[in-house]
Amino acid sequence: MTKNLSEKQSLLDDLIKRAKAAGADACDAILVGGTSTSVGMRGGELEELERSEGTDLGLRVFVGQQQAMVSASDIRPSEFDMLISRALDMAKNSPAEPYATLASADMLSNQTADDLNIWDAQEPDVEVLKDIALRAEKAALDVEGVTNSDGGHAGFSHASIALATSNGFVGGYNSSSFSISVSAVAGEGVHMERDYDYSSKHHFNDLSNAEVIGRHAGERAVKRLNPKKVPSGQFPIIYDPRVGNSLLGHFADAIHGASIARKSSFLQNHMNQQIFADSINIVDDPHVVKGLKSKPFDAEGLQNDRLDLVEDGVLQHWLLNLSTAKQLGLTSNGRATRGTSSPPGIGSTNLYIAAGTISRDDMIKDIKSGLYLTELVGMGVNGITGDYSRGAAGFWIEDGEIAYPVSEITIAGNLKDMFLNMTAADDLEFKYGTNAPTLRLDGMTIAGL
Repeated sequence: MTKNLSEKQSLLDDLIKRAKAAGADACDAILVGGTSTSVGMRGGELEELERSEGTDLGLRVFVGQQQAMVSASDIRPSEFDMLISRALDMAKNSPAEPYATLASADMLSNQTADDLNIWDAQEPDVEVLKDIALRAEKAALDVEGVTNSDGGHAGFSHASIALATSNGFVGGYNSSSFSISVSAVAGEGVHMERDYDYSSKHHFNDLSNAEVIGRHAGERAVKRLNPKKVPSGQFPIIYDPRVGNSLLGHFADAIHGASIARKSSFLQNHMNQQIFADSINIVDDPHVVKGLKSKPFDAEGLQNDRLDLVEDGVLQHWLLNLSTAKQLGLTSNGRATRGTSSPPGIGSTNLYIAAGTISRDDMIKDIKSGLYLTELVGMGVNGITGDYSRGAAGFWIEDGEIAYPVSEITIAGNLKDMFLNMTAADDLEFKYGTNAPTLRLDGMTIAGL
């Protein structure tokens, strides 16, 4: 695949040269290729088997301040002239976009993916994937109290990304992903509960054991049986790491450069201000070794260094690509994302809240009554005001101990207040693309009975 990636970079370099010769003032192109296989087993039988392979090409051309994007799945050089002609015609008939631009040469990255360790050439065959999914499901079904399964799944994907720009950047990298997941159902009739577990890694040999994943899913489902009602009021809420990372997603949306430029973020006037408790530090690092969102450069070919977004609770950066940075009078910090059919967007990479100094158990032990949150439902978040209201489920805390399951409740607050009243535990793990340790938020409202 490495040789193939080199060939793709050469192909893009040729496309860029031909687009310039045809009249483009500037241009860039991206080529994304991949293969994937996924298997689903349910009730011990094969339920689904999917295989996909494909390559997509995207070309963006500039004519003055006008730009256009075209995409194609046919990457033969004999088709390039027609692709370029279509892109140029579209650009000449498009409105001016004064903030669209390419990077200056001194902003371009020379980073490779060699040190990131995000590539594993293994391609487990279908029988291997079936065995993994089957073992995961069986382990879930073997848990006492589990009555059914939504199935066990296993899969892998390989991707290659190549990018070239008319200002001198040509680069690319390979990335792989392997996964196991299982969803278990406990109870019967109208008294059933469902839960899950999964593992996702860049390297096949780093995946969690299939039996462990299945057992965890089954045990979690059983623990949720016979939920009780809880009173309404203001209580501390403990966010389990698998839901705590959603708060980071809301934060990332609020510091998205386009939201800041449109003045549609509740944090738009808070740069260099205290927005989190002073013990909170938030990092976005695209160069985490084996990080699920690691990449050597951003989608515009820029250097994408680590960003300490929040230091001691104080906001330090927006997430920016070239166009939003230009609109805001700033410099891009290498957070451009890209598909093959649209101009660059913006996104975080390996985003995480740094570990705190208190253990999860110590965080809970002084709570007389509160909620340990394990599931969120719906998306009731207002990005302009920060108002937050979501359906929830989890476990009730009494006298510092997790007492019994609860469901069908609503939690509410405002993200500004929630951030300022946040405490992070010391149990950070890099399990997802966006990661948080166990979090405690005080003063939120729970609507129960």
